[in-house]
Amino acid sequence: MRSDPQGSRNSGPVPAGKPAGAGPLASSGSAGGAKQGPEAAADLVRARKQLLDGGGTRNRRLDAHALRQALVDLHEFWLTTKAAELGIRSDTGFAVVAVGGLARREMLPYSDLDLILLHDDVDPKRVSEVADQLWYPLWDAHIKLDHSVRTVPQALQVAGSDLTAALGMLEARHIVGDEDLSNLLIGGVRREWRTGIRTRFDELVAQTQSRWSRSGEIAHRAEPDLKNGRGGLRDVQLLDALAIAQLTDAMPGLGPEAPGGGLEQSHRRLLDVRTELHRVAGRARDQLRAQDADEIGAALRIGDRFDLARTLSDSARTVSYSVDVGLRTAAAAIPRRGFSRLRRVPVRRPLDEGVVEHGGEVVLARDARPKKDPGLILRVAAASAQTEMPMSATTLNRLSEGAPELREPWPKEALNDLLVLLDTGKSAAAVIEALDRTGLWGRLLPEWGAIRDLPPRDAVHTWTVDRHLVETVAYASGFTTRVARPDILVLAALLHDIGKGRGGDHSVVGADLAVQIGNRLGLWPSDVALLSSIVRYHLLLPETATRRDLEDPLTVQTVVDALDGDTMLLELLHALAEADSLATGPGVWGDWKSSLIGELVRRCRLVMAGEPLPQPDPIDPDHIARAANGGVFVELQPEGGQHTYIVTVIAPDEPGLLSDAAGVLAMNSLRVLSASVGSHAGSAINTFVVSPKFGTPPAAGLIRQELIRAIAGDLDLIALLDKKEKDAIAAAPVRVGDEGVPTTAFAQAPPKIIWFDATEDGEVIVELRAEDRVGLLCRLARVLELEGADVRWAKVSTLGSVVVDAFCLALRDGDSSANRERIEAGILGVVPMIRPPKPAEEQTT
Repeated sequence: MRSDPQGSRNSGPVPAGKPAGAGPLASSGSAGGAKQGPEAAADLVRARKQLLDGGGTRNRRLDAHALRQALVDLHEFWLTTKAAELGIRSDTGFAVVAVGGLARREMLPYSDLDLILLHDDVDPKRVSEVADQLWYPLWDAHIKLDHSVRTVPQALQVAGSDLTAALGMLEARHIVGDEDLSNLLIGGVRREWRTGIRTRFDELVAQTQSRWSRSGEIAHRAEPDLKNGRGGLRDVQLLDALAIAQLTDAMPGLGPEAPGGGLEQSHRRLLDVRTELHRVAGRARDQLRAQDADEIGAALRIGDRFDLARTLSDSARTVSYSVDVGLRTAAAAIPRRGFSRLRRVPVRRPLDEGVVEHGGEVVLARDARPKKDPGLILRVAAASAQTEMPMSATTLNRLSEGAPELREPWPKEALNDLLVLLDTGKSAAAVIEALDRTGLWGRLLPEWGAIRDLPPRDAVHTWTVDRHLVETVAYASGFTTRVARPDILVLAALLHDIGKGRGGDHSVVGADLAVQIGNRLGLWPSDVALLSSIVRYHLLLPETATRRDLEDPLTVQTVVDALDGDTMLLELLHALAEADSLATGPGVWGDWKSSLIGELVRRCRLVMAGEPLPQPDPIDPDHIARAANGGVFVELQPEGGQHTYIVTVIAPDEPGLLSDAAGVLAMNSLRVLSASVGSHAGSAINTFVVSPKFGTPPAAGLIRQELIRAIAGDLDLIALLDKKEKDAIAAAPVRVGDEGVPTTAFAQAPPKIIWFDATEDGEVIVELRAEDRVGLLCRLARVLELEGADVRWAKVSTLGSVVVDAFCLALRDGDSSANRERIEAGILGVVPMIRPPKPAEEQTT
C-alpha cells in the first residue's frame, strides 16, 4: 500500500542512514522545523523495547494479549502526539487512518505499521510536507512502515481495482485528524465491497485457494505458516470480509460442545502463538520453526512442542471449518442479477428419514424431530457422505443443541448408518471433521477426545492421530471386498490407534477401549472380541514381517499362536496393515513391505486350519408349519429397532421367486440388510431383515399383492428398478467436477467372487463381496436364474454399504469352469462399477 500523494507505489521504507528529506515523498524545504533524525521516534523505539523486555517493570513480563494491547496504545499515542505536532486536527483536511494489525488492534512486536495519510484535495506541497514529517521519523528509527498518501476518491479507486488493497481497507480505523474524512473512506470502501461482491467473489475464492496451496494446512504442518496457512489468521480476516459484505457471520456458532472453545478462542490462540513467535525470533516471522516451539509453548503455559502443536491443530481446524461454512454460505447468498434471478427456488429432495437435500446442502426435513430422534445425527452424516453434499451449519447446530445421546447398545439402524458413513472413503473425512468441530463426533465416540488433534511422535506420520484414523478408514473402504467382514474392517481402521495419548502400550489400551466401544455400538460378543483382537494386534504383521526371519518356522508359529489360528482375524489384519501404512505417509507402503507381509500371511495360512464354508441359517419351525398350507404368504413384523422390520415370504418354490421377492421389496424402498433363503417340502421360505428408506413400510398385504403380480409376470421388476435408479441419479444435484452421478452408483472397492465346493454332491457355493446398489439382490437372483443355477439356499448380509452374499447353487449343466465364468460375468454385469479416478488437477489432499 505504498504510494506517493498521487497514488503511485514506491519501493518501501527508506534505508537506514538516508539523508532527511530525500526520497519520493520529499520536496524542497518540506521538513520544516521538525526533527528528521532517529531521535524523532527514539521514544517510540525505547518504549517498544521496554514492553518487549519486561512490560515496564523489572520482574513483570506482559502476556501475549496484554503485549498486543500495550503496543496498540503505544503506537496510537505516538501517532496522535506526532499529528498534534504537525497540526493535523479535525479541521485541517488531513486524517491518519490505520490498516493491518494496528487497525485490528492486533499489533504484534515486529508488525509493520500500516498507515494511510488521507487529505481532502490539500495543496500538493503541503501534503508532501506533512507526509515527510510523519514518515521520515519512523523510517529513520528503523520502524517498518507500509504507507500511502491519498484522497478518498484515490483510495476508493485503488480498493476497486486491487482485491488485496480492498481487503486491507475493509479493516481501516481512524486514528487522528478529520474523522469525517476517515469515515468517508471507511464507509465508501465497505459500501463498494457490499455492492461489488457478486463480481469479486470468484476472485476472492481463487486468491484464498492459491494462498492455501502455497502455504499448506496449519493443522498438519511440522512448521506451519500461522498467518497465511489454511486455518490461519488470514482466514479469520476473510470471514470478517464476508461478514462486512453481509453474506455470513464473522463468528459462526459451532454448537455448545465444540472442542477448543469455538472460533473466537481459536483466533485468540493463533494470535498469542504468533505474538510469542515474534518475541522469540526477535523479528517479524509467520512460520513457526520447530526449534522455537518448546520456548513458545512454555511462554504461553501450554506445555512442550507437542502440546503446542495440538493446540495449533485444534485452533486451525476450527478456523478452517468455519471458513468452509462461511464460503459456502456466502456463495449461496451472493445476490443474483439478470436471468439468474429467475431460477427456480431449490426443491427439497428426500435423502433419508428426516433428511433432505436443499440448495446443495444436507438439511433436516420439516417434520424432523431431532430432540426425539437420537439416530438422526448419523442419518444426516451418512447422507452427506454418500451424496458428497455438505451438512448445513444450521442443521449441525440444531443437532448439537437438541439431539439426545444414543442409548447403549446402539440400535442396528444407527450402527448401519455409521458403517455407511465409513464405507464412503474419502468423502467421510469432511463429514467427520464437521461433526467433530461441532461437538457431535465426540458425543458419538467420547473416547475420541484423547486423540483429537494429538500430534504424531514420529516424523514419518503426515497427520494428527485422529485424522490418521480417518485416513485409514478411507483406504480400508477400498479393501472391504477383500475380507469376509467389511464392517469389522472399517471399525478397526477407525479405532486401531484409539489407545494413544493415554500412556502405556496403545495397542493394549486400545484393545480394552475397543471392547467398551464395541459393546456400545451393539456388536455381537464374538464381534466385539474380534474387533478388540484386531486393535490389539494391528502392528503384529508389519513388525514381524520387517524385523523377523520369515524362513524361521518359529516366526510363523508365533503369529499363528498369537492369533489363535483364526484365519478371519489374519485376513482382517492383512487388509488393515496396508490401509494403516498408506494412511501414515508417503513411502511407508511399498513393494518391499507388501511382499514381506504377503509372504508372512501366506505361510500363516498354510499352518492355520482352512476357512469355514458359508452355512445356511436354520429355518424357523413355525415357518415350516406355515409352508405346509401352500399358497403365497407374506408377513411383516418389527424387528426390534426403530426402523427395522422382518419380512417373511413363503411361496411355492419356483425359479425366479427370490428375484421377484427381492425386487418387490426394493420397489417399495425397503433396503435388505440381511436375508436367509431356504426351502422345505416344495415351498421356499425366505426371511428378509429390511429398513425403509423413508417412513414406515407398506402393509404386508400390499407386498403380497405385488409379489403375486411379479410371479405372474405382470411386473417387469428389472425395468422398474432401472427407472427408479435413473430417477435417483437425475434428481441428484450436479456438482463441480462431477457428472451428477451419486456415489452409490460407483464402488470404492472392486467386487470379489469366491467359489467353494459344497458338502453335497452336485452343489457349489458362490460368495459375492461388492458394494450395494438399488435392487442388487433382485438382479443377482435374476442372473443366477438366467444362467440355469438353482438356488438351494442363500445367506445375504449388507454391512454398511457392502454386501456379502453367499448362494448355494445346483448348476444345470454341471460345475465346470465355463459355467462358473458365465455366472461370474453375469454377476459382474449388475454390481456397481469402480469409481473412475479424478483427473490430477481435481485431486486434493
